[in-house]
Amino acid sequence: MTNRGETPAPVRPLGRRWLLWISLLAAASIAVAAVWVPNWTMRPFESQSPSGLSYAFALRRLAPAATLLALLLAAGLAWRLWRGARWAGRLVLVVSLLAIGACAWIARQEVFERMFPPLHHPGYVRAAEAAGFVAPGEMVMAIQVAGEAVAYPVRQVAYHHVVEDVVGGAPLAVTY
Repeated sequence: MTNRGETPAPVRPLGRRWLLWISLLAAASIAVAAVWVPNWTMRPFESQSPSGLSYAFALRRLAPAATLLALLLAAGLAWRLWRGARWAGRLVLVVSLLAIGACAWIARQEVFERMFPPLHHPGYVRAAEAAGFVAPGEMVMAIQVAGEAVAYPVRQVAYHHVVEDVVGGAPLAVTY
């Protein structure tokens, strides 16, 4: 509200600087979405639809390029915004670049392989001693090759997804 005789202050349109800040926010959002959406869609112990998985794999293939472009765009925007920014704005710029850089790194990692590493060189005990590791009635996957027999508890294979082993001189990759 203005007093009589005073003219109201002119309303300034959003300047070019705000457009740069919004572009930085968009670059950060794209980078986070490119990494988060596929990993959320491909949750290992949840049901997934074929179309959802197809979408997630397509986005995962695009994520390395999308995050790299977002990082380059954000670096250019940060360069332009740095000089006129106060300490809080500079902090936002640094945090944004770190977050987008982390997304660019994560997009190039196999997240699920890190979560569930293959079991290399499993240890064995005689069947009589297995009671400490395998409960009665627990499901196992068994194989016999060249007279050598082994059994893998299904719960262990389910966690690691792959057991790499040599049985009877033959290399195996056990999975289900």
